[in-house]
Amino acid sequence: MAENEENDIHVIEAIGRSKIVIKNGNVAEVSVSRLRQCPLAKKFARPVNEITQDEVKANIEHRMDSWGMCQPHRNVCGAVDFVGFGASELISTGILSGSLDAAVLACDGAGTVIVTTPEMVQGIGGRMSGLVSTTPLAEEMDRIEQGGGIVLDRAKAMVDPVLGTAKAYEKGFTRVAVTVASAGTALAIREKFPEAFIFGVHLSGITEEDAERIIGAADIVTACASRWIWQIAGARALLQAGTAVPVFALTKRGKQLILDKIARSDRPVLVSGSKLPVYGPELPDPLL
Repeated sequence: MAENEENDIHVIEAIGRSKIVIKNGNVAEVSVSRLRQCPLAKKFARPVNEITQDEVKANIEHRMDSWGMCQPHRNVCGAVDFVGFGASELISTGILSGSLDAAVLACDGAGTVIVTTPEMVQGIGGRMSGLVSTTPLAEEMDRIEQGGGIVLDRAKAMVDPVLGTAKAYEKGFTRVAVTVASAGTALAIREKFPEAFIFGVHLSGITEEDAERIIGAADIVTACASRWIWQIAGARALLQAGTAVPVFALTKRGKQLILDKIARSDRPVLVSGSKLPVYGPELPDPLL
């Protein structure tokens, strides 16, 4: 159960920055998405073919029913790749290969956490959307810690990637990956921890200025539905993975991580030199 059941409130952003509020195990609020359609959303376990408030709510309820999102029994470990080149899939690959030894992630019910196994990286991040704020769920945090993870703030489940990265280095990890959703956070981590592997996520609607800033700090960014990430990161990328909702590698180690993921997969892959970005036949609509 939540530490204070009356205040069991979780706020996330999903599918075009639709704001979703979950109170006491129920979806209480869903704002209108800025997207009309998204090729990635059509591939969800509970597909969202037409982006309406009702369809977004149904998708979130499916996540809650299938793996316990924002509930005490939440599944924190998993092994299935939900997308080819998502943040959790790539970070899991880095831990498997040894290029990374810890990941700083945001987890509903726990806030910022540090995890060291591919299964927990994927379990926490595989179907998670942008976490704005959350309420501590003691049973879930216990399972994270029993599995070798570290919860930054058990009392309040604070979401703070900068402090989480600091804690990871304090604990002796030296190859730390961190997911960030804002330019300010990315820059603060890069300044304080130059060796951190920064992965920019949930960037739909980011401004041109902030796109420039996060691109300058990150190793990999997801395009999401951001026209500025598509344009700026796409033009500067060393590698693009995917053409509908791709990720862009901005550094050599970001490129190597994606190549490591490809090497570990049995899926056929086309490799071809090209001017980037390459747009697929179906994109998020509109690019924000």
